[in-house]
Amino acid sequence: MGEGIACPPIPVSARPLHGEHGLIDLWTAIKPLATIASAMNTGAHPDDEHSSMLAYLALGKGVHTSSVIATRGEGGQNEIGCELGSALGIIRTRELEEASAKSNVTLGILSEDLVDPIYDFGFSKSAEETFEKWGESIVYERLVRKIRELRPDVVISCFENEPTTHGHHRAITILTERAYREAADPQVFPEHLKRGLLPWQIKKLYVPGSPDDYHVAVPVGEYDQTYGASYVQLGERSRFMHKTQGMGVHYDEGPTYNYYRLDASVTPAQRKERDFFSGLPFTFADLAENVAAKGAADAAEALRRLHEAALQVLDAYPRFAEVASRVHRMKALLRAAQEEVAGASLQEELKADLLYRLGVKDAQLNQASAEALSLVVKIKPETGELVGGQTTTVTVTAYNGGSLDVEHVQLRLRVPDDWTVKPLTPTCFPKVGYNQTVCAVYELGIPARAPLFHPYKSPVFDVEAHYFAFETAAAIRVEPDTSVAVLPPYALTLTPSAIVLNTLHQDQAIPVKVTVKQYRPGASQPRVSLNVPPRWEAEPAYAELPFSFRGETQTVSFTVRTEGQVENGKYMLSAQVLSADGTEEVSRDVQVIEYPHVGRSYFIRPAELTVQAFDLAIPENQRVGYVSSGFDNIDKYLRAVGVHCVNLDDSDIQSGDLSRYDTIVLGIRAYGFRKELIASNQRLLKYVEDGGNLVVQYHKPEDKWKPQLAPYPIFIGESLIDWRVTDERSPVRILAPEHPLFHYLNRITDRDWEDWVQERSIYNPSRWGSEYTELIATSDPGEPEFRGIFLTAPYGKGTYTYSSLAWFREIPQLVPGAFRLFVNMISQKQQ
Repeated sequence: MGEGIACPPIPVSARPLHGEHGLIDLWTAIKPLATIASAMNTGAHPDDEHSSMLAYLALGKGVHTSSVIATRGEGGQNEIGCELGSALGIIRTRELEEASAKSNVTLGILSEDLVDPIYDFGFSKSAEETFEKWGESIVYERLVRKIRELRPDVVISCFENEPTTHGHHRAITILTERAYREAADPQVFPEHLKRGLLPWQIKKLYVPGSPDDYHVAVPVGEYDQTYGASYVQLGERSRFMHKTQGMGVHYDEGPTYNYYRLDASVTPAQRKERDFFSGLPFTFADLAENVAAKGAADAAEALRRLHEAALQVLDAYPRFAEVASRVHRMKALLRAAQEEVAGASLQEELKADLLYRLGVKDAQLNQASAEALSLVVKIKPETGELVGGQTTTVTVTAYNGGSLDVEHVQLRLRVPDDWTVKPLTPTCFPKVGYNQTVCAVYELGIPARAPLFHPYKSPVFDVEAHYFAFETAAAIRVEPDTSVAVLPPYALTLTPSAIVLNTLHQDQAIPVKVTVKQYRPGASQPRVSLNVPPRWEAEPAYAELPFSFRGETQTVSFTVRTEGQVENGKYMLSAQVLSADGTEEVSRDVQVIEYPHVGRSYFIRPAELTVQAFDLAIPENQRVGYVSSGFDNIDKYLRAVGVHCVNLDDSDIQSGDLSRYDTIVLGIRAYGFRKELIASNQRLLKYVEDGGNLVVQYHKPEDKWKPQLAPYPIFIGESLIDWRVTDERSPVRILAPEHPLFHYLNRITDRDWEDWVQERSIYNPSRWGSEYTELIATSDPGEPEFRGIFLTAPYGKGTYTYSSLAWFREIPQLVPGAFRLFVNMISQKQQ
């Protein structure tokens, strides 16, 4: 290889094996054996991937297929729960992992940590803004590194670099195009060589095309009888995993194509190509031809034998035992081919490429062996929730569901270097026959200061199962079915998690509850206390909590009082637990995140509570009815600051007495997800006409919105990129400075537009009736002002207000100006 440079290591299978899908899993495992080509799809967010095309390549053609995504989607919204920010990123990462697994796609994510330079900061209109926030060189290095690790022959960008596209999408497309030119240059990120990553030349780069402008038409509508679905349908099977984004569509069978345009190529391009790999080697036979042309006859012959062996494996399907026999014969031939290639007189670059592809095939053969033998390996920890200093047991089982004996089985538990692992039972078994299970039990010792669980890191332990069949060795690596987490001995959750201190009422006490959950086993009696700012006081000073068992939960109530005048600003409270002997202090919260489609994960964060102090006049004796779509929790924050806010259910809207409410607020996208609203809209307009105050927050055009739902027409802009203000710092101009909304109950000044987060507004109206008063104007830099972001109009005796300001982001972040404006908005009455 020269200078000790090695090809990237190829991991053996790292997924749990259950044998759940029998023949389909077997076909998925053996289909790639006859193919040596590789492809990569690059995008910015979870769900950007071209799912049907990936399914066609990976499941239909057996191509070694990868999807590389920049962010974890933490800046988006959540259609199944209340998690946002980092917690949402954890869910969307798991959704992306499950979606990729369904199509047998290797996943790479450029964002590496919970707080990472590469993050989804919300909608961006330009690649320049994206690079400014991410750090262009950081993203580019990670992308080039991933390309050099996976060495794709073909790269397909999810998007084109054109002005109507999200800035994140444009940024990744720009970097993908640059990587096509530079990933092969050893002077670009030369530090990669120290990791054993060689330069790599992508052979072809494609971007999305159209029926009128394309080089490759991918027949994703083809029906695959083995899977019982078309590739469009198989792709949607993975898209349905993106539940936080409401993805997934049920498609009928029939011809469908995805179109792609060749952007760059190292081989002569044709106007219309058969597929992405036209002119490139696709099988071992193609590789053999290239190697023979270089004069390495023995290596070429070894590759030809691999080609024939792969075809024989496919021919044996669906006969499990025969497939297993031929897989292991191919494994023996692969070892011989590796030796021939390693010793051949070939250029180092070509040799590295061949050995890498053979390494990929070795991993695939290990997977195929386990599927053909119906070897099911599982890890069963005593508990999935561990703490430092604990001793626990882990049971590893291997079950043989096939007709052939599996011999010399070794079950090796892999743990971090500073953990102790002690087998309590035999871990090697001479033979495992049909319908037989063998079991190895290990005792684990976790160091006192073991790193806590990280949702983006590999599992803290896994197992390697080594075995023989047909006198040929094989190995698989298996991870636990569910998360195994090292957690703090105690988790502290503060309620509420954030609070407004109204400086108009300086004497108010702040009630804080601290819920403590014990994760350590056995009895203990820690002391819990609050840390408060100077001149603040928490009562009681501390509380001792007697715990008896793991998982027990107790709650302590504190009252926090301030001394003297509290200035407007942000303050932090934190909780801590001190062990009875005073040696261990914990100040961490553990948020358990669990959904059926992604399983369980944990978000470990500081046990803190944000206190935002500002002056806020609250309406007295006012009743507010809130119609939630489930995608925002503004109602909770209104109640927290003293607004009498109740949630309205279906019957309230359809037949209840709406006149009981001074104001009714429709949550974001409510018409799209509260089906009773469309039918009851005339009741809502009659409520306004009779003197009510109706506030409607933003809707997407597809949320069943029609201009006639408002008393005077409001048309929502259709373009994804044009009708929004993404710069949260954009200057705001007041168009109607004398309007009561800027004076009652709170006087609005320029300071109220400061400290907003992520964006100003989304899905702005494009046209509206002249009856509305345009309240504000703002825009992103260099763009025309939007004047329809905040509209209000009298209707009969009441008031109707439509606002596409991003209240759903600002209110949970306790942005003072957003609170003051929202309270004014729900307090409006005709003068």
